[in-house]
Amino acid sequence: MSNLNFLLFGVYPYIAIAVCLVGCWIRFDREPYTWKADSSQLLSNKGLRLGSNLFHIGVIFIFFGHFLGLLTPPAVYHYVISSADKQLVAMVSGGFFGVMCLIGLLILIYRRLTNERVRASSKKSDIFILFLLLIQLVLGLMTIVVSMDHMDGTVMVLLSSWAQSVVTFQAFDAAQFIAGVHIIYKLHVFVGLTMILVFPFTRLVHMISAPVWYLGRRYQVVRQR
Repeated sequence: MSNLNFLLFGVYPYIAIAVCLVGCWIRFDREPYTWKADSSQLLSNKGLRLGSNLFHIGVIFIFFGHFLGLLTPPAVYHYVISSADKQLVAMVSGGFFGVMCLIGLLILIYRRLTNERVRASSKKSDIFILFLLLIQLVLGLMTIVVSMDHMDGTVMVLLSSWAQSVVTFQAFDAAQFIAGVHIIYKLHVFVGLTMILVFPFTRLVHMISAPVWYLGRRYQVVRQR
């Protein structure tokens, strides 16, 4: 195992997570009014509903699919499904929602770059994160093609072992698990970690701003004269 592999997949995950946590805390504490997605719906509604719905439906499924797929130990899911079948399910469902998400993202990118009003109100970080998401989605879909060469589920087990080793603070083991996988998987993981790193500095922070307190507030009473 090379030192670069250990740095990128054994050390970098903790750097990304640390920057994300500290950065989110500082931004929420010092700049709470920037903690939003800066909706451009009032500027132009064309293409927004279709693109946003396709993107968000796809990305929500992909997020929770990755979360459960990577962090569920084989000893748990083997009671229900084998590693090979789990890989097949991940490829089919991930491909479907990945393409859905990609179509929505392309619509949003086209809208943001070609609509003069939306482009004028966009920050550099808005453009950056859209293209970073595009790169990540394309890499994710490419992993499906690469996965067709090995349908026994071994690579999926290695990737999940990497994620679980990171969560349990076993950096050396994590780097070892991912050392031998295809470069496409490594690029996909690296870009994913980079998205965690830049998370506090972009519009992505709205992901953790769900207004759950609305569920417990009092009803608003509106009286007419």
